[in-house]
Amino acid sequence: MIWERLSNIFWLGWKELWSLRRDPVLVFLIVYAFSLAVYSRATGITHEVHNAQIGVVDEDRSQLSGRLIEAFLPPHFQKPELIGTKEIDPGMDSARFTFVLVIPNEFEADLLAGHQPTIQVNIDATAVMQAGIGANYIRNILTDEIRRFTGDRGRAVTEPVRLKARVAFNPNLNPRWFASILTVIDMVTILTIVLTAAAIIREREHGTMGHLLVMPLTPLEIMAAKIWPNAVVILIAVGISLKVMVQGFLAVPIAGSIGLFLIGSAIYLFFAASMGIFIGTFARSMPQLGLLVILIVLPMNILSGSMTPIESQPEILQQITLLFASRHYVSFAQAILFRGAGFDIVWPSFAAVAALGAVFLLAALIRFRASVS
Repeated sequence: MIWERLSNIFWLGWKELWSLRRDPVLVFLIVYAFSLAVYSRATGITHEVHNAQIGVVDEDRSQLSGRLIEAFLPPHFQKPELIGTKEIDPGMDSARFTFVLVIPNEFEADLLAGHQPTIQVNIDATAVMQAGIGANYIRNILTDEIRRFTGDRGRAVTEPVRLKARVAFNPNLNPRWFASILTVIDMVTILTIVLTAAAIIREREHGTMGHLLVMPLTPLEIMAAKIWPNAVVILIAVGISLKVMVQGFLAVPIAGSIGLFLIGSAIYLFFAASMGIFIGTFARSMPQLGLLVILIVLPMNILSGSMTPIESQPEILQQITLLFASRHYVSFAQAILFRGAGFDIVWPSFAAVAALGAVFLLAALIRFRASVS
């Protein structure tokens, strides 16, 4: 009896693979999501300051002020433009400058006399992320240049604390290292849910759901036949994407075991496919599925920690996201691929994903039985 059920699940799943093969749109979507989408997000989206426009009001006209101006170099900043005080507001109002520095008169003399002169930095914060990061860039550039200048004059600037930063896991602070892998993780969630939900809707739209129901099949067998083929397709695509796109084209080093990550991904696919079937029982058409994906899946991805750190979210959301398997998936994926963690570290996340997957499988089964009865 068990072998007969397993045989039914296998051959129904094989039929699902052939249906997917005959759908060029979904095939293209899978190929694009794990290739060009990964590459474009890794290389085209950056949170660093790049080619920022900077103006300088140099009232000091000293050797030090000249060195400070020359310290702002591409690719982070464009060549600084010397302007007058009256040009500050019009220049920033018209988005001509993102940053404007005002070096006061007698700045160098006050510094060498042991005083603490100030430099005013005007920032256009309409681009909030670039403004915050750019302010830190400017502070570090000015501090380093002033320290070198005073050291040349035999008057080193004393600091109460000197910080020595050591960057782990990404020593060059290359954003594509994180963006590429996190894109793969996000695509796993979106595509698995979309493919399994689309499989349910496709059976309903083509009128073949009734054929399945009159066959000696249980709802669990029908669901399992929708889950395993889509999970296998996504798992193969993830493995190829990590090897070809991430490690190959983007030259991103992976610290941990890809095999362990794929095992965890297989557990997570169990959850995502169950959620896809659950959503598919509510959506009556592909447009409705698209709307549900926007309302459910995208917020789940945003709150999973792949786009913003969990710690940056409100306390109540941090507690709610514990019920999202995507949060635990992102957590162990980052631990394995970025930090080289082993199973002894990530097993609690594996267990959480498996438990949530079982809950959603039960919910999807109850909902599927109700929708076909």
